[in-house]
Amino acid sequence: MMKKRNQYLRVVEWSEEDQCFIGRVPGLTLGGVHGKNEAKVYEKLGALIDEWIEIHETDGAALPPATAGRKYSGRFNIRVGAALHERLAIESLKESESLNSYCVKVLKDEVGL
Repeated sequence: MMKKRNQYLRVVEWSEEDQCFIGRVPGLTLGGVHGKNEAKVYEKLGALIDEWIEIHETDGAALPPATAGRKYSGRFNIRVGAALHERLAIESLKESESLNSYCVKVLKDEVGL
């Protein structure tokens, strides 16, 4: 049986600004944890999740929906405003690409995929 803590995504990233690893649990907690050791930060996040689950259960509050293991369709709608829509359409025409293909390329470049 899966532990409740494993239903929530844990994100651990290096922070150049803070010179340490920052860990957070999107959708469950507002804060996070930090430290010099990535594995320890990940472990601390597990303990933090357990605490949040206990608090929710003690208070009789429903837990937020699970964030780990979600399936994604590959589709989403985004509102960008008329000016940005026009700019993206023009740039895609200049690249001889569909608007969709151009936006996917730009997003991949932005997130480093």
